[in-house]
Amino acid sequence: MAASASFNPASTVAALRATFATGRTKTIEWRVAQLNALKRLVFENQDAISAALRLDLNKCATEALVTEFAQVFMEVDFAIKSLPKWMKPRSQSAPNMLTMMDGIENVFEPLGVILLITPWNYPSALVFLPLISSIAAGNCSLSKLSEVSVNTSAVLAELFPRYMDSDAIRAVVCGAAETTEILELRFDHISYTGSTAVGRIIMAAAAKHLTPVTLELGGKSPVIVADDSDLTVAARRVLWGKFINAGQSCIAPDYVLVVAEREQAFLDALRATTREFLGEDAHASADYGRIINERHFDRIMRLIDPARAGSDFEVVFGGAEAAARADRYIPPTVLRNVRLDAAVMEEEIFGPVLPVIAVESVDAAIEIINARPKPLALYLFTNSKTVQRDVIARTSSGTTCINDTMTQHGVYTLPFGGVGDSGMGAHHGEYGFESFSHRRAVYIKSQGLEGAHAMRYAPYDASKVSNLKWALGYPKALESSSCSIQ
Repeated sequence: MAASASFNPASTVAALRATFATGRTKTIEWRVAQLNALKRLVFENQDAISAALRLDLNKCATEALVTEFAQVFMEVDFAIKSLPKWMKPRSQSAPNMLTMMDGIENVFEPLGVILLITPWNYPSALVFLPLISSIAAGNCSLSKLSEVSVNTSAVLAELFPRYMDSDAIRAVVCGAAETTEILELRFDHISYTGSTAVGRIIMAAAAKHLTPVTLELGGKSPVIVADDSDLTVAARRVLWGKFINAGQSCIAPDYVLVVAEREQAFLDALRATTREFLGEDAHASADYGRIINERHFDRIMRLIDPARAGSDFEVVFGGAEAAARADRYIPPTVLRNVRLDAAVMEEEIFGPVLPVIAVESVDAAIEIINARPKPLALYLFTNSKTVQRDVIARTSSGTTCINDTMTQHGVYTLPFGGVGDSGMGAHHGEYGFESFSHRRAVYIKSQGLEGAHAMRYAPYDASKVSNLKWALGYPKALESSSCSIQ
């Protein structure tokens, strides 16, 4: 999709910089007004946005409410309530006697003009959530809406200028060519949600201007089902996370590692739960989504190609034969006896396909996870506090959720972001505010008490050195630590 003929990246960014230079976005009044405007935009146009989501992803109204709207309202309210605290300079302790009478504080100031590159899989929520943080931090912004989620992006592009301060907040729908042109420009921060491959391109473009980035990139988020888990609960919560948005979520459960002696019982629970959630024919369910377009449909179909069955995996239920390209339907699919080097285990699935792999123990599951890039999410089902602590201590992931899936994203008092190949930086709540702010160190010293500073000025003598050592807390000798490493 080409951008609007009236959109000129360079002039748009220049206009945003001119607005930022006026200082008006720095005031709490502007920030609160724009956050309230954003909330009205979503609330007053829920039906139009929901209809567009149905066209793009076959997303039902209830799923739209839960995954596209509710968190936006919660985060706006939280930001407005918290802004006075977030914006207030934060006093810091004095490190030594020379600084104990001084003012020491962190001041959070806006960065300037932010580029928000948003994805197609949650084409409403993931437009607004980073924008909330950008506005709260006092920035101007350009939101690059996805050209893949055609209908939702078109609705939002039309709504932005009706509600938001267009001098400071702009949105445009454009494709790869225009995005490349945008990335040639200097921004003060770039936020991107999408694939790791494109994330590398974004980071390379940002490096030319030494621009900091927030990258939320996804990956293969594993699930461990320990031998003490309630399998019915585990199956319901895993499949809820897998079937939301037809599996097209950056933190969807990607594959399950289940202790071998419970594998068959877990597979039976998955089958029963799928029937409970979606009926005998998921194709006829009004609550089951569709793949965004034919290109992604074909990509997922290659992963579950029947020609691979028997060598790479065994289909438990679902599978390629029941898919329908005409309406981009891929059935809920569970695989077993999956080879770790199978295609379905090499890339993020981003669809309603769930490999289930039997392992000897939780230790074996941890080994498999640690042999792969660090995921955006790690899920664990167990009632054992010992196992919970052990898995957290021995693995690394952007987020960890125990005895549920996906719901950690809605906890805006936690940071949301990746590590390693799954991303860097954090969104949500105060963490998003800080990501889009400069933490400015401010040190304020009085011009009085000059005599107390004589020790730091030349010429030096033994007395001054002695006084300096005392004021700086300089050690007289090294003391052995009370903690020894065996």
